[in-house]
Amino acid sequence: MEDNKLFAEFPPVSTEKWEEVINKDLKGADYEKKLVWKTIEGFKVKPYYRAEDLQNIEYLDSNPDQFPFTRGKQIDGNVWDIRQDIREKDPVKANTFALDAVKRGATALGFCAKAIENEEQMATLLKDIYLPAVAIHFNCSKNYLETLKMFVDVARKNGFDTTQIKGSVNFDMFKHALTHGAFKNGEDGDYKEAIELLDYAKQNLPAFRVLSVNGSLFNNAGSNIVQELGFSLAAANELMAKLSDRGYDATAVAKNIIFNFAIGGNYFMEIAKIRAARMLWSKIVEQYKPSCECACKAFINATSSTWNKSIFDPYVNMLRTTTETMSAAIAGADSISVMPFNVAYKDADDFSYRIARNQQLLLKEESYLDKIVDPAAGSYYIENITDSIAQYAWQYFMAVEEKDGFAAAIRQGYVQDEIAKTAQQRDMDIATRKTTIIGTNQYPNLIEKMGNEIAEQSHCCCNCQKGDEVKTITPYRGAEAFEHLRLATEKSGIRPKVFLLTYGNLAMRRARSGFATNFFGVAGYEIMDNNGFATAEEGVKAALDAKADIVVLCSSDDEYAEITETACKLLKGKVKSIVLAGFPKEMVETYKGYGIDEFIHVKTNVLESLTSFQKLLGIM
Repeated sequence: MEDNKLFAEFPPVSTEKWEEVINKDLKGADYEKKLVWKTIEGFKVKPYYRAEDLQNIEYLDSNPDQFPFTRGKQIDGNVWDIRQDIREKDPVKANTFALDAVKRGATALGFCAKAIENEEQMATLLKDIYLPAVAIHFNCSKNYLETLKMFVDVARKNGFDTTQIKGSVNFDMFKHALTHGAFKNGEDGDYKEAIELLDYAKQNLPAFRVLSVNGSLFNNAGSNIVQELGFSLAAANELMAKLSDRGYDATAVAKNIIFNFAIGGNYFMEIAKIRAARMLWSKIVEQYKPSCECACKAFINATSSTWNKSIFDPYVNMLRTTTETMSAAIAGADSISVMPFNVAYKDADDFSYRIARNQQLLLKEESYLDKIVDPAAGSYYIENITDSIAQYAWQYFMAVEEKDGFAAAIRQGYVQDEIAKTAQQRDMDIATRKTTIIGTNQYPNLIEKMGNEIAEQSHCCCNCQKGDEVKTITPYRGAEAFEHLRLATEKSGIRPKVFLLTYGNLAMRRARSGFATNFFGVAGYEIMDNNGFATAEEGVKAALDAKADIVVLCSSDDEYAEITETACKLLKGKVKSIVLAGFPKEMVETYKGYGIDEFIHVKTNVLESLTSFQKLLGIM
């Protein structure tokens, strides 16, 4: 029987041939500007990749559960913990949430232990939880060692073998310094506490990880992906180096570290980030000559980024966390914590907790993402961006090392300043709508009101500054500035009327009226759209009859010449602002002379412009 390969009858097409066709279709346009994407991380992404693009990537010969673990640590499936992080501090309420979560599919729980001050309260928190089957993570505590001691005492009294219980504590000395302005006990004191935790866990909770590296802090403060990864690796390496210098076994240190990464909405990049993290960490640990290769395996908890979540149109947050969870699962995260969709403005409730859990359950039970190890393997695109992320993250890692390590780098403000630069760029991209946050800076729900939905939240950990030894990092959400505008409109009780004076060419007037609707809608203004007017006079009369505050002329550039002078003459002094949708460059000064106050177009800084309108209208 003849062995015919699929598509064998088709001749191969070289890259040169593809490029020839692409350049022909571009008709002289710049290839780099049109088709090559420069990421915020600084590297370029080509419009397509081919097998030849894999030739210089070193790790491709490794299999799952083989060094450098780019392809993950498992060979018989892609099992991860469905983790539910519970922010409730009251042990009775937290236990109620926890039992429901476990009953409905959670295999790991995250608790705030700040209010747990005695064994009785710990017993209440853990009541009826079968600890050998559920990993327990303590996200906050006044004293993690005391928390572990209470935990062990309660577990043993309930008849559990604590050597089999899995979990972690979120002891991260660098996070504390970066959010409070100083190391909790001084740097030496913090390392002493780390050693005490390591010693106690070794004797009592050998399956626990007691050293955390919270890359999520960087992500939620506006960092890019390579900064989150590079700085996280630098922090983890500092723990390895400093604890080894203090006589602690490097293998034990590595096996006690848990990486907490935030997963954002850049779907393929987030897959690549986790794969790159495993690879780079394995190579770092390798330099410490661990006694077993298992020490080179990073434990990664992936949690939804808060940076891209919104108050307005909050159900879109469900879509965001779904794709984020897919990224984490496909990449092979060890545990995943999905943020309930409404925590941007209130405490999570039964419904939002259930949806967050079910997103993972659906991906496991209906999409079977737990069946295949590293499904991204061999993808020309993902393998290349994995390699690029690794290279660029390594540059940040080396920059920190050149500053004498992570502690020295944060004292110098290097880490904070680099993140601040990126955050500023990301904020500008949101302000100019290069980055879209659905429902917030683009495509708003015009009738939605959220002011009364915002409630005071029971935050587990405070981020108050207590010292000035270290410049602090403050997590925030990218949507906050736009939300502030719209909430100010709601609070003021004033809902400005924006009248769209549409005229002429149907396609252009509809396109520009749609643009203006989105533009002013994100500030919560009332939009008064129209089917079109035959004359400027007719449109002005309708606008004045409607008692409009702002009138937006919506037409084609050519037809603006027909209506702008007349419209401005009739409107001037009778409305608060006359706006033109578009930017007819050659006529801008002329139209300003007629009375146009503002031009709104795709290059407008929407946030800056709307802030000016808010002040004009007496809202801010």
